[in-house]
Amino acid sequence: MQENDEPKIDGDVSSLKRKISGAGQAILGEIEQLAGVITADPLAQQEGKFNVEVGELREDIESDLKEDRDSDE
Repeated sequence: MQENDEPKIDGDVSSLKRKISGAGQAILGEIEQLAGVITADPLAQQEGKFNVEVGELREDIESDLKEDRDSDE
């Protein structure tokens, strides 16, 4: 039975890593956006905004993929 449980655990850990990765990108984007405001650098502000959006999209995609995997089981 342990062999059947191991892939699920690995999948959950992998899913958690991807979620953290998306959230981490969003957080770094917020920091970068704030740094752009402080330094009056519009390019850094826009790059930060872009990274926030990408991080949110990564989280959404991962959530959708998890729902699809769960519905297939």
